[in-house]
Amino acid sequence: MTRFNERTTAEVDAMTATMTAPEAVTEAARKAATEVAAPTAPRARPASHAQAPPHPRATLALTSAATAVTLMTYTAPVVTLRDTALALHTPLSAQAWLINGTPLGLAAVLLVAGSLADDFGRRRIFLLGTLTLGITTALGALASSTLLFTLARVAQGAASAAILASSLGLIVHVFPTPRGRLHATGVWGAFVSGGIAAGPLVAGAMPNWRMAYGVLGAAALLVAALSTRALSESRSPRGGRPDILGALAFGLALVSLVAALTLGRDGWLRTEVGLLFLAAVVLVAVFVFVERRTATPMIDLGLLRRPGFLASSAGGLFTGLAVIGLFSFLPVLFQQVLGLSPMDTAWLFLLWSGLSFTVALQAKRLAGRVPPRHQLAVGFALHAAGVLTMLGAIDSGSWHRLLPGLILGGIGSGLLNAALPLLSVESVPAARAAMGSGAQQTFRYIGSCAGVALTIAIVTSSGSGPGHGANIALAVSAGLAALAAVAVLALRERA
Repeated sequence: MTRFNERTTAEVDAMTATMTAPEAVTEAARKAATEVAAPTAPRARPASHAQAPPHPRATLALTSAATAVTLMTYTAPVVTLRDTALALHTPLSAQAWLINGTPLGLAAVLLVAGSLADDFGRRRIFLLGTLTLGITTALGALASSTLLFTLARVAQGAASAAILASSLGLIVHVFPTPRGRLHATGVWGAFVSGGIAAGPLVAGAMPNWRMAYGVLGAAALLVAALSTRALSESRSPRGGRPDILGALAFGLALVSLVAALTLGRDGWLRTEVGLLFLAAVVLVAVFVFVERRTATPMIDLGLLRRPGFLASSAGGLFTGLAVIGLFSFLPVLFQQVLGLSPMDTAWLFLLWSGLSFTVALQAKRLAGRVPPRHQLAVGFALHAAGVLTMLGAIDSGSWHRLLPGLILGGIGSGLLNAALPLLSVESVPAARAAMGSGAQQTFRYIGSCAGVALTIAIVTSSGSGPGHGANIALAVSAGLAALAAVAVLALRERA
């Protein structure tokens, strides 16, 4: 998997000379400049090129910061949902859209964004994503109706897809060695958890929900401004025309599926829900038909025969379904049933998300000893154990009983967030790293949409109250996580 190019080697030589022999700086710099200007293509990666010298640390810092802002925007409704719904006069039946808007945009665009980033420039897609996220988040702060806010959230999701898919592609380009890639993806995964942790705290600390979105929008614009000079371009052009028809079919299929899942909580046998599910199935069939016949498919369907790719996709799907779906709605229950304030809820949520951040950051120490697939299995098992210990806590009105489960679940979530990005880029050719990341995260946010809809449906349909419904949702989440642990272990690479 190691891929060095001549320019990167020259830069390392120049840096070493600077530190060890000042008189050699001029010669080393001249050598680096000569090699960068040379017309010959890089030996190990002829399909990729960059317009400026890569800066690994700056690239990692900026992509991680953008990822953190993305997840902060994603989790802000965790503590602002009640106030936002009141301000926008959103009925209970439509509140799922306030949460599901962003994952809808993410799921619909992630795979498309990954392929576009590989073909047309990861830096270009990253900058477009951060700029669009800043603008759409600020527009969400100005929304005056449920429809306008939901549309802004969908647009935020599409922008977030561009950021998340291109980030790992940029990281793989500037960290070509297995050791460097392991460290970088571990840090990036930790900032996924860090953004999840910080989002509710920032939103809860603001005077109102509108200001929270304004601050997050400004943060995204700041990252975009800093990235214009610090990031180097990279791509893996395959030639041929963009897979526009495949992108449209796939995006519309996901929109139909997520819309059906969200509307289904008000009745799964309604005509519109059935038509949306049927449309999703037909559009997926059209997508497969197109991908098998185009010269430059958005996704190589042959990857579905790779156990590693399947494990990455299954891990993403069940992380969204069992983990994100549950924890996106639990804070709402903390406020409604336990009577906690938004800020108290954010601090309690921090126990789970903060541990997730810490564990993901330290998971690189498991390199060489625990394969990513095994980390996924352990992470799912810990999540299952954690949510089972939380049974009865919400129904009894005791937030103290939630603490052991939040600790176990936080550790499990950290292992998942560390293993998934590494497995997603290792399971595909290095030249298609952004596509691999986009595929894994597409499944993640499809699962998230379904998980949120399922959790809300279970909790609100219980005739014995939300506390009893929460117990059922916790048990379902534990069962799904246990199933995921078995699935990823079964999908082992063939000798």
